[in-house]
Amino acid sequence: MGPDAELLVPLSDPIDLIRTLAPIAHGSGDPTIRFESDGIWRATRTAGGPATLRLAEADGGISVTAWGPGAGRALDGAADLIGANDDPSQLKPRHRLIAELARRNRGLRLPRTNRPFEALLPAICEQKVTGTEARAAFRGIVRAYGEPAPGPGGLRLAPTASVLAGLPYFAFHRFGLERRRSEVIIAAARLAPRLEGLDDHEALRRLRAVPGIGPWTIAEVARVAFGDPDAVSVGDYHLPNLVGWALAREPRADDARMLQLLEPYHGQRGRVQRLLEASGLQAPRYGPRMAPQRIAEM
Repeated sequence: MGPDAELLVPLSDPIDLIRTLAPIAHGSGDPTIRFESDGIWRATRTAGGPATLRLAEADGGISVTAWGPGAGRALDGAADLIGANDDPSQLKPRHRLIAELARRNRGLRLPRTNRPFEALLPAICEQKVTGTEARAAFRGIVRAYGEPAPGPGGLRLAPTASVLAGLPYFAFHRFGLERRRSEVIIAAARLAPRLEGLDDHEALRRLRAVPGIGPWTIAEVARVAFGDPDAVSVGDYHLPNLVGWALAREPRADDARMLQLLEPYHGQRGRVQRLLEASGLQAPRYGPRMAPQRIAEM
């Protein structure tokens, strides 16, 4: 099947596609995105309809191939998606470690999908549970209520907001989601059509008004959907300890201490978070890990 549209996004500096797009993937089994030897395949919805993208390194830039009714619209957002419009030079390192990470990760950019509900659904699944549980819940929802993506990639599209908005809360129980998160998904899905066409700040303002969407979820959406370089995930289970260890050699930190340590990077705190996450650095571990809740078996 031939593509419906193609584009070369020209680059003056190389971009590390895998590391840049890694935050969009929710585990290796995410049915909406796949990392292959011939490029990165991604299924998405656009104002023009669904589309599948294949992104690959090419001479002079990134080659983008698209299939589906939304192919043209998807190509319009390709430069944002791969971080070509992101400016990592805005980060001014104040710590030797951050300077070294920025040097090693020159090709790392912050993606901007411009699709807030696509970022919101998996973020809600990830609230207050282990990564394993969250990824399984998201996969289950996509497989049950999504649909095959166009083109040859074999991907699935995440469900439309209208489909999820019409479900009862107990429909999500089999995916391990309790009533609270289920109702947050339904409320967010009902709001989703009113987010289209809004600027970043207004869209996030409206999301903040939804009960159950707090600072952590807002930051996850802002960083992925809008490429916000200052969006830091307050309320994260591991991040304060990572920041405390990386910037002050303190094995334990809370949100207040994390924000204090990140204050010199105000405006670029989300970029520092991403660099630290990509580094593989971990704070020393004491005690048991967070235990799964097994909600689906209750």
